[in-house]
Amino acid sequence: MENGPSSIPQSCEQIALQVTKNNVKEGKGTDIYPESDYVFFPICKNGRNYGAIGIFVEGKPIDSFNESIVVSVIGECAIAIDGILNAKESERTAVLAKNEQLRANLLRSISHDLRTPLTSISGNASNLISNGKDIDDATKKQIYEDIYADSLWLINLVENLLAVTRLEEGRMNINLTTELIGDVIAEALKHVHTKSEKQKITVIQPDDLLLAKMDARLIVQVLINLLDNAVKYTPSDSQITITAKRNGETVCISVADNGNGIADEQKSRVFDMFYTGANKIVDCRRSIGLGLSLCKSIINAHGGEITITDNVPHGAIFTFTLPVGEVEIHE
Repeated sequence: MENGPSSIPQSCEQIALQVTKNNVKEGKGTDIYPESDYVFFPICKNGRNYGAIGIFVEGKPIDSFNESIVVSVIGECAIAIDGILNAKESERTAVLAKNEQLRANLLRSISHDLRTPLTSISGNASNLISNGKDIDDATKKQIYEDIYADSLWLINLVENLLAVTRLEEGRMNINLTTELIGDVIAEALKHVHTKSEKQKITVIQPDDLLLAKMDARLIVQVLINLLDNAVKYTPSDSQITITAKRNGETVCISVADNGNGIADEQKSRVFDMFYTGANKIVDCRRSIGLGLSLCKSIINAHGGEITITDNVPHGAIFTFTLPVGEVEIHE
């Protein structure tokens, strides 16, 4: 390297950058830029360069004693920086490993959950094609209902997956409008299939003109998930009740069932993604644990909250809140 005027950096910052790059001491007392009033030491550890430290020495080079102290302090700084970066790298690696595990769990669960209804749909369709003429009307009706129920379940699964993807990518836009609660509940009920004619869903809404601010499409999805949960985890003759009422400046909507309920130790985890609990589902379909997690994300995005309580004497009640809506009259 030439040591002429043309090669001298114009500022201490430039010298520091060069020291960091070359990993050598430069400045006063060295052969490189000895006319500088500073001496620069590199900060490095295990072959990784982290920067440089400049010491103002004015007219004479730093003596060996003080240099040894500076080098020692810089060494400690390098160890500390290296430790911080290694910890961050370990944390980043752990997050990536966790995400990969979640992705593997999701793919494994989806593969299982898609196979069961698709096998049922294809089997029933094949039966109708091959033996349709020999099947009585009552049996045909039951087969049609089974195909319809499995199709609804698949649609709901896909909707949940798409919604979770939008949430993860930050693409879920909340378009708030003032909606009639009754209309939203009615829309959700169109997409829910009970296990049997004995399993009833009742709506209790004292105020027919109850309004709330919401993204109707997303709140319909919340209700579908809560109702689907209630249908899945309760007996075929159970009673499910949807209650909507105003409480101050919020609207409270609850879905109650009279099933076996949820154990206290599980209540704090039911809204975690991929948590499915210990409940056994009668129709052998498993839940991949997205529904309730998605419900919580959607309700939180609306500025509300969702909770779970016991339905005395037995069963569970899921309740969520939304801001009250008011009709604007333009004269």
